[in-house]
Amino acid sequence: MTAAQSSKAVDLLSASKPPTCEEGMAFMKTAVVFQSRYGSTKRYAKWIAEELSCDLWDRKKIKAADLQPYHTIVYGGGLYAGGVLGADLLAKHFQELRHKNLILFTCGLADPANTSNTDSIRKSLGKVLTPPMQDAIQLFHLRGAIDYQKLRPIHKAMMAALHHMIAKKDAGSLSDEDKEMLATYGKAVDFIDQAAILPLIHYVRGLERSD
Repeated sequence: MTAAQSSKAVDLLSASKPPTCEEGMAFMKTAVVFQSRYGSTKRYAKWIAEELSCDLWDRKKIKAADLQPYHTIVYGGGLYAGGVLGADLLAKHFQELRHKNLILFTCGLADPANTSNTDSIRKSLGKVLTPPMQDAIQLFHLRGAIDYQKLRPIHKAMMAALHHMIAKKDAGSLSDEDKEMLATYGKAVDFIDQAAILPLIHYVRGLERSD
């Protein structure tokens, strides 16, 4: 993200009305949980937790039982191989958590402004989340970053295989996501935008104020 974008994000977030002391107590009923491999999801999770003045948990250090005191749970996971990292926390424990406000944000390279990309993400989520789960969980999609030089060998191999498969497609059949993948393959790209969390922040604040 450029310096100008960063400044804009800070201005936009600052423009949100800060919570009063009473409202701040309500926000403590919220927990942000994340699982991140290369840091993009973690950055978003930290920003969200800071804005909501709430607890931040690493998925690897928490159990479903630890989430029982919270009214609202925001879970963030990176998109990998058609799934969301750590989303089993919601899927496997849905019966225990279903009476809470559940929010899931995904983090990947695909541009969420393109509806074909979000449709693809939602279709992939269908492999993990049943229709009742998807109805109960509010979804948000955020854009991440990648540096091919820092990928683990297994992820480099996966991306190489994906690139090879897309490169073999007829040019006329390439989706916008395919074209972007071909254009950025092997490079370091960063689409992270702090201002992108604003819809999620406003949604959660609305939930907490209505409790």
